[in-house]
Amino acid sequence: MTHYSLLDLVPVIEGGSVAQALANAADIAAHVERLGFTRYWTAEHHGMTGIASAATSVVLAHIGNATSTIRIGAGGIMLPNHAPLAIAEQFGTLDALFPGRIDLGLGRAPGSDQIVARAMRRNLDSDANAFPQDVVELQSYFADDGQTGIRATPGAGADVSLWILGSSTFGAQLAAMLGLPYAFASHFAPDALMAAIDIYRRTFRPSAVLAKPYVMAGFNVFAADSDEEAELLASSQQQAFVALRTGHPRQLPPPVAGYRASLGAQGAAILDHVLSCSAVGGPAKVARDIAAFVARTGVDELMIASAIYDHGARKRSLEITAQAMQDVAIAA
Repeated sequence: MTHYSLLDLVPVIEGGSVAQALANAADIAAHVERLGFTRYWTAEHHGMTGIASAATSVVLAHIGNATSTIRIGAGGIMLPNHAPLAIAEQFGTLDALFPGRIDLGLGRAPGSDQIVARAMRRNLDSDANAFPQDVVELQSYFADDGQTGIRATPGAGADVSLWILGSSTFGAQLAAMLGLPYAFASHFAPDALMAAIDIYRRTFRPSAVLAKPYVMAGFNVFAADSDEEAELLASSQQQAFVALRTGHPRQLPPPVAGYRASLGAQGAAILDHVLSCSAVGGPAKVARDIAAFVARTGVDELMIASAIYDHGARKRSLEITAQAMQDVAIAA
């Protein structure tokens, strides 16, 4: 069975507020828990007016209080921004609050531009070895093996599930070498998906935490009761993505009919390529597109991304997604 989970960047809609976005996040998390989603993840982004998840561990404490069984975690924490000890303490605290429910996905991108990265007060050296070393240091704090000479409190002995994130083959190689689960960001960077999965599965080394490869892939879903309504809902994310890629990030805008066509053939083709790992449509079309993606990739889990302007429409989209995933499981 292919598991299904939710990546929520806690979108701030145009005309809305951070407080509203955080309230919606808690409601969405409780909603997907009832729908059978395996985990709820949010992610670290900085300097973006449309994303309210920058203080990721704080947001997860908020989500933990709104839920009771679903796994919660970061997808991810951008480790170059932080001292590994600080992350061990934060996620050790989360594990103490919500035992057995905490995931920690680790990425090596800054999740921001260089100006914001400098403001994070971390070393901006581009040494490719720094990220693997930081991951191993973080593992040592959780294992409480004494290798660092420091005991993380909280953190030592915490039951935190570590993941390696990536949008290239680098993360696949590292996850395979360390014997950790791997999550690929195909929901916005699909080009290296199949190559990364192949490298990860082929070179995987079993570890104390994982006996065989486990692959998650990001997948956008904009579902509604009709194909036409779903196309309209998807236009909010499309607008936000174009704004981001052209250097003008914005809050999540309301949907606009005919937006994709308004970009022209070249603009629409670029958008379709970047968001190619997506399902947009009514229940039948979404189920077909999800089934085709799972068959093509053989992933163990889908991480659903679904930024929709209207909160009620987003909840309905997730209901349709859950039903589609259950249908895929029955068909398999």
